[in-house]
Amino acid sequence: MVSIRSKALTSKQLAAKIAQFAYDKKALDIKILDMRGLVNFCDFFVLATGTSDRQVKAIAQDIEIGLSEIGIKAHLGRNIKGTHTTDSAEGLGAWALLDTGDVIAHIFEPNAREFYGLEHLWQDAPSVTYKERKKKA
Repeated sequence: MVSIRSKALTSKQLAAKIAQFAYDKKALDIKILDMRGLVNFCDFFVLATGTSDRQVKAIAQDIEIGLSEIGIKAHLGRNIKGTHTTDSAEGLGAWALLDTGDVIAHIFEPNAREFYGLEHLWQDAPSVTYKERKKKA
């Protein structure tokens, strides 16, 4: 795998690519947050919602495959419904996280997205405009 920098993608372009991969898998409520100036561990968050744990998994896998095809390695972490060991986490649903270094993608089921409230937690982060493009046939 080659690094993000050798592909000449800026972190903002990478965030837009990740958002597009999520859109291609019918993710809902896609948001890109500019985290520069707020944190030192990444430049952007991409937030998206899947309607079920299966869709969350499919969106995460499609992002991972899409990035791999352009030579970018993403570290994937999953918290899929039914794998929790504590009662307090029951019913929160699925949450998948992909970390490319500069961009971190969070894919949630609706209940988990509402519970964790990343948009509220990081409300000082400016939103980046994302325009969906139809998937090429």
